[in-house]
Amino acid sequence: MGDPRNRRADALIGELRREGGGRLTVFLGAAPGVGKTYAMLSRARELRRRGVDLVVGLVETHGRSETAALTEGLEVLPRRQAPYQGRLIEEMDLDALLARRPQLALVDELAHRNAPGSRHERRWQDVAELLDAGIDVYTTVNIQHLESLNDLVHGITGVRVAETVPDAVFDRLRDIVLVDLPPRELIERLKQGKVYVPEQAAQALQAFFSPSNLTALRELAMQTAADRVDSDLRETQAARGLPGIALRRRVLVAIDGHGRSEYLVRIGRRLAERRDAPWSVVNVQAGPVADPAVQLELDRAFALARTLGAETQVLHGPGIVDALLDHAAHNGVSSIVLGRTRERPVARLFNRTLTQQLLQHGAHYDLTIINAPGARARSRRRARTAGAGLARTEPLLVAIATALAVAIAAVAERWLGLEDLSMVFIVAVVLVASRTRMIAAVATAVLCFLAYNLFFIEPRFTLYIGARQGIVTVLLFLGAALIAGRLASRLRMQVLALRAANAHATVLQAFGRQLAAATDLDGVVRAGRQALESAFDGTAWIVVDAPPTGGASAEARSPEAAIDDLDRAAAEWTRRHRQPAGRHTDTLAGSAWWFLPIAADRALIGVAGLRLAPATTRLGVEQRRLAEAMVDDLGQAVLRTRLGADLEQARVGAETERLRSALLSSVSHDLRSPLSAMIGAADSLASYGEAIGAGDRAALLETIRLEGERLDRYIQNLLDMTRLGHAGLRLNRDWIGIDELVGSATGRLQRYQPDVRFGIDIAPDIGPLWVHPALVEQALFNVIENAARFSPPGQAVTIAAGTDAEGRLHIDIGDRGPGIPEAERTRIFDMFYSVERGDRGRQGTGLGLAISQGIVGAHGGSIEALPGADGAGTTIRITLPRNEPPGPTGEPD
Repeated sequence: MGDPRNRRADALIGELRREGGGRLTVFLGAAPGVGKTYAMLSRARELRRRGVDLVVGLVETHGRSETAALTEGLEVLPRRQAPYQGRLIEEMDLDALLARRPQLALVDELAHRNAPGSRHERRWQDVAELLDAGIDVYTTVNIQHLESLNDLVHGITGVRVAETVPDAVFDRLRDIVLVDLPPRELIERLKQGKVYVPEQAAQALQAFFSPSNLTALRELAMQTAADRVDSDLRETQAARGLPGIALRRRVLVAIDGHGRSEYLVRIGRRLAERRDAPWSVVNVQAGPVADPAVQLELDRAFALARTLGAETQVLHGPGIVDALLDHAAHNGVSSIVLGRTRERPVARLFNRTLTQQLLQHGAHYDLTIINAPGARARSRRRARTAGAGLARTEPLLVAIATALAVAIAAVAERWLGLEDLSMVFIVAVVLVASRTRMIAAVATAVLCFLAYNLFFIEPRFTLYIGARQGIVTVLLFLGAALIAGRLASRLRMQVLALRAANAHATVLQAFGRQLAAATDLDGVVRAGRQALESAFDGTAWIVVDAPPTGGASAEARSPEAAIDDLDRAAAEWTRRHRQPAGRHTDTLAGSAWWFLPIAADRALIGVAGLRLAPATTRLGVEQRRLAEAMVDDLGQAVLRTRLGADLEQARVGAETERLRSALLSSVSHDLRSPLSAMIGAADSLASYGEAIGAGDRAALLETIRLEGERLDRYIQNLLDMTRLGHAGLRLNRDWIGIDELVGSATGRLQRYQPDVRFGIDIAPDIGPLWVHPALVEQALFNVIENAARFSPPGQAVTIAAGTDAEGRLHIDIGDRGPGIPEAERTRIFDMFYSVERGDRGRQGTGLGLAISQGIVGAHGGSIEALPGADGAGTTIRITLPRNEPPGPTGEPD
């Protein structure tokens, strides 16, 4: 961060990112009627005269003739009519504008809310899609519609603006044009009916359009434009490498969900924008949030923060101060923003309030304490409400625990003779504290203190304490009970915090194991669907696209999952824009599905959809984070399977090419011998005819037959390999028994060499093999033929099959021939290795063992030459991996 070259690189990257899409120009005004639309159309007419291809997507003239006159001569896009409550509402036709694809589009009133059923809820989302499509946009907006200024505008004018624009939209600005008009002139225009009709104008003059309000709004508009110009200047100077521009560190906003959390988020956005710093919003939870109203406020605040461009996170820990400071230390935070809460006098006396602890331990951070309007009054009301009553079940638990403690203490005193009964009541306090909140533990400690004094301290049945040591005893008991209760309550909070923090990791860990067990793309997609449905108790739909370089796509969803046209449109929008869409979002929210993009290696590879129960009206922050993390893991698993398939394809392709090269190279060596013998014998029969004796004629015919069979075997080898095609070695696997493979290979050889004898020993516990039957049978035939060729007459070729300790299958083919020297045992599988023994002898083809090695290698096995039994002959061992028979295919995709 401190290196000027890094700052320059960051700035250049930021400029390149802005250049990646369309350019946004905002005509900003302090209030309606200042002339934003007029200024935008005037600028558009100048650009039109210069030959710029522009289209008026939507312009609201509000009946002003001078504004409508500026649209003459410009291409105006026809509006789309949307039915709503029995009438038709005219909206901008976004699809037509995208299809027209002009260089510049004019879109008025950026903060407008679209008609229900539109693709986007707000017009600024339409503008964002136009920018993503590479279309420049001119638009207008008033300063009161800026989201981060919503509370400030409400405080100035007393009017809460409902239609707002996230400040993140302004991050895509190319230019900002401030359209200014003095308040007196604007009020005069209002009186003349140039802004509203007379009835609305009179009402507006009494409320929003007062001189003081307009002056304050005008100052806000100027300040916003100045901040944007200052930000652009800093980025431009940093891109040029000019010194003295220090980038600000992160701003952290802490919210608690107890009122005005959205107010703090807006304040944090303004602070981060002024400092040109990234920012985030966090909430610290020591356990699950019991109050639905608090959770709802947190969800709304987090949603607002994400809209404004912040990162959101829920922190877990027993202490708010420690959690905030740890997060700040690990994320480069320089400023912490938090609201001022109710400070208890006792805590303030011992420097234990939140602000005091942050000031003591956070000396390296700028602390901004915001006293939200009305926050202290609400805090007092909550304190009174909390003090007036506990949770529904907690008072009953406190009463039962106290009563049981009194009963047990009475029994212990009467029947066991115990004198010090304080530990009985302390145990009751600890038990309550370990299951409830701190307030319940305090209430139990006080009740147990009173019961102990009333029933077991002399004089009994009165709160009066007669002996001095009795006073010390009950006071020490009260202190011990309070301390024990607090420690037990804190331990419970820590356990709940750890449980909440580990739940996320546990789900992801289990999901990771399921993905790791999946061996192909379909398995990964099925595992992802099942894990999402299990984690969110809903229905999942996952679609993985085929890669651009070629390959398979995959889809997994339950048969009962209903998909309509709106759902498919939302999924397609997510695929195009790499942003969530559908339910629980602002884009195509009418869909019943929540769609998330599946990305890996910076590329979109698919879409994941979740359809939750209809009762689930909102998603918590932890649920969103868990879903996004699981989808990210799914994308990485898909990428892993694709890489594995590519590597396997490359390996098999290399093996196939090696075999193909061996076959083509051996044709000239191995086919000439039988062909020459056959041609010579045929020529002799044709030349000498009847002059040849019957015995010689029979010998020549036998030569032709034997050499023809030999040539047939060579061609069979070629066909077995070349029939696999040019797409690589395709293993059409099937289940077959080892006895069938051996029987087929030996029977085939005996047709050519009837005198060959075999000694076969196959273990009975060998199950079926998952192999390409024809290819493995050919590999066995080549090895058995090689062994038969060099076995002495009358000696059997031994074939033994069994499994080793690791479950792999071994097939040993042995002969009693001259054997192979140890130095040559690995070389006999090389192409055209010449040797006087093995199938590299003078009568060998140079193909048999090389082809066998290729076939076995393609199945993931190995082949090796070993010394024969008792040191005589040679043993060729074929090792193949075992596969379990396939189970049920699972649910249909």
